[in-house]
Formats: sequence, structure tokens, C-alpha cells
Amino acid sequence: MKKSHIVILFGIAALIVGLLVFSVDFSTYDTIASAQQKQGKFVHLIAKLDKTAPIEYDPIKNPNYLSFYAVDSLGGRTKVIYANSKPTDLEKSERIVLKGKMQKDYFECKDILLKCPSKYKDDKKTLEKNMQQQTISQ
Repeated sequence: MKKSHIVILFGIAALIVGLLVFSVDFSTYDTIASAQQKQGKFVHLIAKLDKTAPIEYDPIKNPNYLSFYAVDSLGGRTKVIYANSKPTDLEKSERIVLKGKMQKDYFECKDILLKCPSKYKDDKKTLEKNMQQQTISQ
């Protein structure tokens, strides 16, 4: 093989290794207590909406400001500030995945993922009922 072919093969191999390294997400889910110890670092939190505290969102005053409180599974509680519009069905979600950075006294959220498995339970029951009716009618 020519030297140029060997250099090209090594370049392709290095490119593949680089793409694999940067495409893997090494993040794990943190609790509020562990996120407070990692202030300023990007973390993922799994929490529930604290329904005892009010949600602060006024789309007329500022449509890109949402503030609420979240509680994790260990009982940790923090204020969450999200600089974007309020996600649909935030109040109905069972769990919330918050991506962002913990500041001194609040969590600065960059992205919110809502987990709503109950939303799909009714659809599954309806589908099962329809399937049973179709088999009975045939």
C-alpha cells in the first residue's frame, strides 16, 4: 500500500472514533441534592411538579418566563426557572425530566421533557376494546 492510502485509512479511523466519542451521551440523572453539589454543571433531573406551590407564568407579561417548584423522589425541592413558553399539559405530567444547571437557589432549566404514561392508557384500553369487537363481529 502507498503511504497516502495508509494516511487516508488512519484519517477515516480517527474520524469514526471521534464521531463515536462525541455522539455518546455520558449524562446521568441526578437528584436535587447532587445537582446542588454540581452548581454550574449541566445535569438531568427527574422530578415531579410540586402542585402545592403556584406556577408562575404570564404569557402577556413575558411569554418566555416560567417558574415552578419541583420535587424529586428523595424529597428534595427546588425552584425551576425555564426561559421559554410553558409546555402543554405540564400540570398533568407524572414525571418531568429537567435539563439544565443548578444555580445558588434555583434550577436554570434549558429543556423540559414531560413523561405522561397515563395519557396513553386510555388509548390502549380503547384499542383493546375495538380489537375485541372486531374479532367478535367476524
